[in-house]
Amino acid sequence: MCIDTLVWLLLIGATGVIAFFLGYFIRKNISEKKIQSAEELAKKIVSDAEKEAESKKKEAMLEAKEEVHRLRNEFEKEVRERRNEIQRMERRLILREETLDKKVETLEAREESLVKKQQEIQELQEQMNEIYKKQVQELERIANLTTEEAKEIILNNVREEVKHDAAMLIKEIETKAKEEADKKAREIIACAIQRCAADHVAETTVSVVSLPNDEMKGRIIGREGRNIRTLETLTGIDLIIDDTPEAVILSGFDPIRREVARLALEKLIADGRIHPARIEEMVEKAKKEVENDIREQGEQATFETGVHGLHSELIRLLGRLKYRTSYGQNVLKHSIEVSYLAGLMASELGADVALAKRAGLLHDIGKALDHEIEGPHALIGGDILKKYNESPAVIHAVSAHHGDLEPQTIEAILVQAADAISAARPGARRETLEAYIKRLEKLEEIADSFEGVEKSYAIQAGREIRIMVKPEQISDADVIQIARDIVKRIESELEYPGQIKVNVIREIRAIEYAK
Repeated sequence: MCIDTLVWLLLIGATGVIAFFLGYFIRKNISEKKIQSAEELAKKIVSDAEKEAESKKKEAMLEAKEEVHRLRNEFEKEVRERRNEIQRMERRLILREETLDKKVETLEAREESLVKKQQEIQELQEQMNEIYKKQVQELERIANLTTEEAKEIILNNVREEVKHDAAMLIKEIETKAKEEADKKAREIIACAIQRCAADHVAETTVSVVSLPNDEMKGRIIGREGRNIRTLETLTGIDLIIDDTPEAVILSGFDPIRREVARLALEKLIADGRIHPARIEEMVEKAKKEVENDIREQGEQATFETGVHGLHSELIRLLGRLKYRTSYGQNVLKHSIEVSYLAGLMASELGADVALAKRAGLLHDIGKALDHEIEGPHALIGGDILKKYNESPAVIHAVSAHHGDLEPQTIEAILVQAADAISAARPGARRETLEAYIKRLEKLEEIADSFEGVEKSYAIQAGREIRIMVKPEQISDADVIQIARDIVKRIESELEYPGQIKVNVIREIRAIEYAK
């Protein structure tokens, strides 16, 4: 058993050795073949690379030759273009030289012609001088007068004409002197107006309160309208709540009640709590604020005008005028302006300035109560001043400023004049837009109706009209006449505040263009 095993082991070992050597020789043969194949492949790759390099070299040489050929063509083309441009410039220069030669020849010919004409003019001038001398001699022979004697006669005639013109001028100066009083009065009024300027608010019978949103309208109306009824009852003002977005309109003739309603409603909107009890509380607060504002405005008016010593109730009534308007003119501002105007005119005329200013400030005091008392506001104002022990001169000036009484003092007349000036001056009182436009159109229509008028423009809110006339039809003398005729037409056909300046322009324009 052991021998058999040993034999098998030997056989196995011999077989392994034989297999080893056999595999070695097989692998060696395969490796040699692979190496030979790789060497052949490498030689082939080198040969292909050399062929490809030679091909690329030839292609590069061809491309370089083509590029050189292309650059040479471009250069030759550019040279040809520049040569053509130079030839064109040469031709242009030749043409210019020929043109300049022609111009020089023309100028030389003109110069020769001018020299000839100048010589002819000199000869004609000499001939004219000779003719003039002969004519003078002939005239002296015919008239039996020398030149000096003729000059003396002409001067005498001129002296007579100048004397006549001087007499006419003296007559004109005398006529102007007679009008000097009216002019002086106008100057005083103009000076007073110039030194006084007051702003006026627009007349209104409604106030608008802005809302943060449209939902606030329902809260203002309240359940079944109780809030709006309470507010209208307490203030006496109508509330108009319509489709106007985010706004409520307060309508009422009494401006003080309307102001109370406006303040109360604004406070309620800001507070947010809107119910009858709160409305009553806010209305009372608003009334107190308005009353305080009335007193402050009255005191401010007396301070501005320098009128002191008024009764406290008169000061309060003055403050109420802040909320009163007349034809768009704030009555308190109007009263302050009348006080200024009356005082300025009184100082120019040497009258009592303090009395004129006091009466001017108080002249419309009756308007503070004319809704409550029957009668003209001038007489109502006189009765109020009597009640508070004002001086008779002030009472008379206030009562007479609208002609209800005959003015007896110069201060009363000045208050009356100042009131008319303040109310009638341009811009003080509002006129409707339709009437304003019609007045401007009528003004331009009057100017355009004259022959020779090219265009007219109403400017300065209708206080001036500028008229352009055709210079070929209207002379300088005609301009003055046409301005006077237009003024007469305006005065006879139009109604207007203040005065209208008529500015007639005659213009000649010469237009040329430098090339």
